[in-house]
Amino acid sequence: MAIDSTLARYPSLAGKTVLITGGATGIGAAFVEHFYDQGAKVAFFDIDANAGEALAKRLGVDLRKGGQPPTFLRVDLTDIAALRQGIADVRAALGPIGVLVNNAANDQRHSIESVTPESYDAGIAVNIRHQFFAAQAVIEDMKQLGGGSIINLGSVSWMLKNGGFPVYVTAKSAVQGMTRGLARDLGKFGIRVNSLVPGWVMTEKQKRLWLDEAGKRAIKEGQCIDGELLPEHLARAALFLASDDSRMMTAQDMIVDGGWA
Repeated sequence: MAIDSTLARYPSLAGKTVLITGGATGIGAAFVEHFYDQGAKVAFFDIDANAGEALAKRLGVDLRKGGQPPTFLRVDLTDIAALRQGIADVRAALGPIGVLVNNAANDQRHSIESVTPESYDAGIAVNIRHQFFAAQAVIEDMKQLGGGSIINLGSVSWMLKNGGFPVYVTAKSAVQGMTRGLARDLGKFGIRVNSLVPGWVMTEKQKRLWLDEAGKRAIKEGQCIDGELLPEHLARAALFLASDDSRMMTAQDMIVDGGWA
């Protein structure tokens, strides 16, 4: 994807080690592309090895900025030991992590009646638990650097009282509480923690699995801006939250939803 050359550049991101979870496709892939375009040293995790390797290879050829191509590692984020090892591998390869984008999630639809204790735990594991442990694992890196930025992906779904995925909205509502608690504890080290809160982003997955005519009508009626919310819109907001331009911004929710929530 060609990135609009008229959009902002953030010199403070150049050379900085940035870790993105769930970066192989969708919103995560846009994060990878846009941070790489800024000259950051980008690493990303995903369970989809084929998509992750293809993205790293494509960017290394097409968008090289004079540095090394993005680093992809296949990591199952629900396995906390594997997550911690992946972070250690990134640190060894690229240096201390200055930006963490906690993006990975799964909005699989499910009914209240279908939820079991096991599926509930699995939903929490894939949608919020790894965010906490990833943040925990990069604290010492950011202390060493004199500060850093942690960006946790939330969702407007619970604000809109969306049904059809109760465990997902439970986890996503908790992201913002976690963000505020971490921001308080980590602010004394110059570590900023914010939530980036998307509306209904038109990824290929969303269009393929969930978007129907009723959904299109809901978007048109709900958003103040009449247009598609795209992954790159989230990526541009993440760049700002990661950069020194937002150095006094923490414990905040940046909502990017076309004015729906």
